Amino acid sequence: MTATTAEIHRLAHDVFGWDELRPNQAEAVEAALAGQDVLAVMPTGYGKSAIYQLAGILADGPCVVISPLIALQADQRDGLNELSGRARTRAVAINSSLSARAQERAWHAVESGEVTFLFLTPEQLAKDEVLARVRDVRPAFLTVDEAHCVSAWGHDFRPDYLRLGAARLRMGSPTIIALTATASTPVRQEIVEGLDLADPLVIALGFDRPNLHLAVERHHEDSGKRDSVLEQVVGMPRPGLLYTATRRDAEDYAAGLSKRGLTARAYHAGQKAADRDETLHQFLDGDVDAVVATSAFGMGIDKGDVRFVVHADITDSLDTYYQEAGRAGRDGREARVVLHYRSEDLGLRSFFNAHRADQDVVAAVVRELQRTDGPLRLTHLKRAVDVSARRVTGTVNLLQAAGAVVSSRQGLTMVEGVGPKTAARLAEETAERMERIDGSRIEMMRGYAETDGCRRQYLLSYFGEELADPCGHCDTCDAGTAEDLTHSDGQFALQSDVVHREWGAGLVMSVNDDRITVLFEEQGYRTLSLEAVREQGLLTRT
Repeated sequence: MTATTAEIHRLAHDVFGWDELRPNQAEAVEAALAGQDVLAVMPTGYGKSAIYQLAGILADGPCVVISPLIALQADQRDGLNELSGRARTRAVAINSSLSARAQERAWHAVESGEVTFLFLTPEQLAKDEVLARVRDVRPAFLTVDEAHCVSAWGHDFRPDYLRLGAARLRMGSPTIIALTATASTPVRQEIVEGLDLADPLVIALGFDRPNLHLAVERHHEDSGKRDSVLEQVVGMPRPGLLYTATRRDAEDYAAGLSKRGLTARAYHAGQKAADRDETLHQFLDGDVDAVVATSAFGMGIDKGDVRFVVHADITDSLDTYYQEAGRAGRDGREARVVLHYRSEDLGLRSFFNAHRADQDVVAAVVRELQRTDGPLRLTHLKRAVDVSARRVTGTVNLLQAAGAVVSSRQGLTMVEGVGPKTAARLAEETAERMERIDGSRIEMMRGYAETDGCRRQYLLSYFGEELADPCGHCDTCDAGTAEDLTHSDGQFALQSDVVHREWGAGLVMSVNDDRITVLFEEQGYRTLSLEAVREQGLLTRT
């Protein structure tokens, strides 16, 4: 499959009515059509979806699109089907919301060659029968939407996404188009590794959203914080989102806003699906002033007029925070993004992020894999081990990360020479390393909340971007305390590779007058004194 830049631009005009494509969009489409894997990290509203849509229309086979939310699939499917009068395309979504008969009708359309785009959830691809049917239609592309879900570093890690690399092999190794709006350096690296992308074209565009005013409100008492959050939200332009750390808080804050005259609804994973769907539709239709939600709400929601995103609690990382904050102001107009911060809340976040290697479950998984003659499917392993399916999946993920288990087209196998004791030790060491890394990300979140410098400079440096001057559009700039905290150094340039004499390889994330922040493979983010670095020779460039 090949297409010239002119042909791609012409198709974009004929099908979508666009006067022109952005250069990065056309480059990504060309690469995908030439058989090169693509990872596109592009801001909301930039046109990530156009990459797989244009490539899919030009392809010889169907484009399989992995999307984590059924509601999001429906929006994408309906949008493509509206093009039917201007392009010969048809899109179907096959998921648990369809009856068995409706699913079979959809599969018949796919297998008869009538379908250009097939939307599936990652959970669907965990089923052998689904993979077999996908393989038989010889897809040209496997598009992974919300690709940050592959990464344990990311803000919405989902174990089923880890299976997509093996699923790709079983469906005939189609070219992958991975898409996400926000991915820091380690997240991008894990997407490439997790999906086993081969020499991919990686496009990572600017993360700056200048129309978002960034601010942090600091508190000492929880009761004072709660009153402040409620008062602030009541006084803000609407509609907006209020994020909380727990389901109970989502319910309590929604009730508090309702008492103050707002139309507010809670949204979290503990509710019935019908209640969550009702809240989502009311929010999209403009019938709700504020949705109070845990992180379960928001992915893929296309609503441009969100005027505020307030966090009542600190998040586990800047990846999570900026993804959720980025749901404000998608129409390009001014929007406010506020974090309410109490240092004591960091302990709660550390508790949520704790990793544990359950030795009994590790031993049970290893025994089952060793007694099986050949690779074992994860679905079979879940049935064989007498604990919850979630714990089995988590243990397998940990063993894979530890290098004790490998996943292939046929299934899961133990690495030769690794027994239960060795596997348990490797799993424990890996869990400890993940806790160190997660702890470092929480510390970066603390740094954002407590900095007196420009918050936008701090935030962008986390994602590997340099903002030359203070932004003038955050609370520290408003207060006059912001200084230019992010700049390159004559010895250590941003995004340069370095080696610490104890912590090993790392990547320079930010440099200021007296500190340098480095992302280490084993230790996570570490902020060091530049004076100590220079006097003791702690870092060397590679």
